[in-house]
Amino acid sequence: MKKFLVVYFSASGTTAQVAKRLATAIQADLYEIVPQQPYTKADLNWTDRTSRSSVEMRDPNCRPALKNPVPEVTGYQVIFVGFPVWWYREPSLIDTFIETCFFEGQTIVPFATSGGSGIGETSARLQKLAPQAVVKTGQRFAANVTEQELAQWAKSAL
Repeated sequence: MKKFLVVYFSASGTTAQVAKRLATAIQADLYEIVPQQPYTKADLNWTDRTSRSSVEMRDPNCRPALKNPVPEVTGYQVIFVGFPVWWYREPSLIDTFIETCFFEGQTIVPFATSGGSGIGETSARLQKLAPQAVVKTGQRFAANVTEQELAQWAKSAL
């Protein structure tokens, strides 16, 4: 069984950079979660209540479609799930990913990027979506987090 998988969704590239550093730091496989319909700058305008992301985040049942099939996660012990913070939680696209995978006995560790917002109740939300997994408390990182800091965090998160 492989030990670690880092999966991530990145709207602007910041989360992608952190996810790649984390994967390198812990020698993990890497998978990008890609929306079937890419997000435009207008879609991400959180000040516009009618923007796509605003509409999605107000609807707790929203599940945006994924572009690619999800990876087989049963071969991994720990899956780190990364995303930008939207409205103090994970984007609905992450919920789609979690519900699409079959987690049984794996550990899920969320991580997020944000200029300052915390990730709120994300860990509890993900636990409800993946009841057969163990979901650890997540962590928010700034864009400039180092590989060494990520490696230390990953070790402490388990």
